[in-house]
Amino acid sequence: MSVFALPSGEASGNFACHRSPNRTCHLTDAKLRSADPELEHQTRRGLPSLVLAALGVVYGDIGTSPLYAFREALHATGGSGAHHANVLGILSLIVWALTIVVTLKYVTFVLKADNRGEGGTLSLMTLAREGLTGRPKWVLVLGVIGASLFLGDAIITPAISVLSAVEGIEVVAPALSNWVVPITVTIIAVLFFVQRFGTSGVASVFGPVTALWFVVLGLSGAIHIFDDPSVLGAVNPVHALRYVASNIGSAVAVLGAVFLAVTGAEALYVDLGHFGRRPIVTAWFSLVFPSLLLNYFGQGAFVLANPMAEHPFFSMHPEWARIPMICLATAATVIASQAVISGAYSLVRQAMHLNLLPRLQILHTSETQSGQIFMPQVNNLLFMFVIALVLFFRNSSGLSAAYGIAVTGEMFITSILLFIVMRHIWNWNLATALAVIVPMSLIDAGFLAANVAKFADGGWVPAAVATTMAIVMQTWTAGRRLLAARTKADEIPLAAIIDNLARKKPLTVPGTAVFLTSDIEGAPTALLHSLKHYKVLHEQNIILSVVTSTTPFVPDDEKIFLESFNPSFSRLVITFGYMETPNIPRALVLARKLGLKFDIMSTSFFLSRRTILPSKKGGMPFWQDRLFISLARNASNATDYFGLPSGRVVELGLQTTI
Repeated sequence: MSVFALPSGEASGNFACHRSPNRTCHLTDAKLRSADPELEHQTRRGLPSLVLAALGVVYGDIGTSPLYAFREALHATGGSGAHHANVLGILSLIVWALTIVVTLKYVTFVLKADNRGEGGTLSLMTLAREGLTGRPKWVLVLGVIGASLFLGDAIITPAISVLSAVEGIEVVAPALSNWVVPITVTIIAVLFFVQRFGTSGVASVFGPVTALWFVVLGLSGAIHIFDDPSVLGAVNPVHALRYVASNIGSAVAVLGAVFLAVTGAEALYVDLGHFGRRPIVTAWFSLVFPSLLLNYFGQGAFVLANPMAEHPFFSMHPEWARIPMICLATAATVIASQAVISGAYSLVRQAMHLNLLPRLQILHTSETQSGQIFMPQVNNLLFMFVIALVLFFRNSSGLSAAYGIAVTGEMFITSILLFIVMRHIWNWNLATALAVIVPMSLIDAGFLAANVAKFADGGWVPAAVATTMAIVMQTWTAGRRLLAARTKADEIPLAAIIDNLARKKPLTVPGTAVFLTSDIEGAPTALLHSLKHYKVLHEQNIILSVVTSTTPFVPDDEKIFLESFNPSFSRLVITFGYMETPNIPRALVLARKLGLKFDIMSTSFFLSRRTILPSKKGGMPFWQDRLFISLARNASNATDYFGLPSGRVVELGLQTTI
């Protein structure tokens, strides 16, 4: 037996081979992927351009919060009015929420917890599992819940963002208020329709438009601070503490509204892999954070000078600037929605590659950017949910009640996973880790409790979506585990098949046969059925397994493991990162550098197509069996998922009872 180990990298690598009966071949001195993704990004594109791009993708959601956060916090005071103590208390809560949740937690700590340059709940989950012995399942459960909560949030952000921007029409022309919902629905419909064409053509304007938005936010707020400069005193946290202590009855509702000011903070971590830490941090401190603070202070001062203002964000602009401001706000909310939709695609793709969801169709919309993808099924589901929310709530105030539970839940889970990373990856001592995590977790828990209070008023919406997604993920993982156990019970060891075929070799035909299997040790079902029905064997037979790594990307020199049993049989294991799109033909090119010889035009790929039947007893509950079977039937076929040439694929069917 000859073994080809730890495979190929760039073409410039040197090929070394020890000639012996059991030979080992590998590539040395291969060009590795940069160990510092941030440095690689900045070298390729430059820090200023990355900062500008990050503005359009990372900060769109949190950047549109001034449209409704301060207004809803005032409404939550219970009609006590926009008097000085209320305004300073609310502003102080917003200032310190932005400082502690975003600046301290996410910018200072969470952004450093990257998984080989990638961020997001699932990346943090895989990083935390690596640090714990045995990779406990409860960490996986936390990751599933966090990912589900993000998807629950993804349906609300486009609805509340676009709706709050279009509501500016009511300030300019109250007679047109009946057109707010139809215009919002139209904008959202166009937004989701154009996803299939990709965003590469307009992405270049996202950054400049969002940068302009933050500049306008800062300037408009700074001008109105002079209406009542005393609002600057809100930087003193005593005002926040005094307000909460003096208004116990309304404090919970106000905290739920104040949290709207930090929704979107999780986007800093989700998009870490796209830009690197430094551009995200630079954008936050140089433009985003100052602009947000100035705008909130300006709204507070304007309300103190004009207590009857119903919509302080739009009302504080002069009449000539209101229509342009509505247009700019709408553009900013569309960009924010685009970022959330793209984030949902990326999260679902990660979940698929980690076997938490069935295979779904992925279409690449850019020839140069692998991260720009379109997922039709996900897009359609998001669109239906977003439109339903707009039609059901009909205004941003109603939607604000639904906003928050999913985000606060995800932030709380992030704190738990971050604590594991601090202890087991960064090797912090217990006292230091607790000193950092406990205060942040208490704040997360406080915001979560405040948002749970809005459950009956609309908070049930993201909770229901997140629960549904968690059930789907749990069903898929449990069903796959059960299916693997059923298959393993019936399998025949690959070594036994190879020995039998060596002793009694069937008729051999020219060409190469590649048999795909998820079980590295057992004989592929497709091979057994091929021998049973065709009674022939190809000259070269490759048993191919695809493995997903816990790292986001796998360098070329670690992608391929090739093991040769005899001149007729080889085993090939291809490892992809969970952020990569599996493409078998491209990976086979790497295997050629290890001595695997084949012609793609004379190669047949054999797959097993299973028809899954529910069992009358054992396994999962009957309803879960049905759900798993439905998910399996609607999964994308392996030919498309692995990029196989459709004209070279042979599918063999079989039935399996779970």
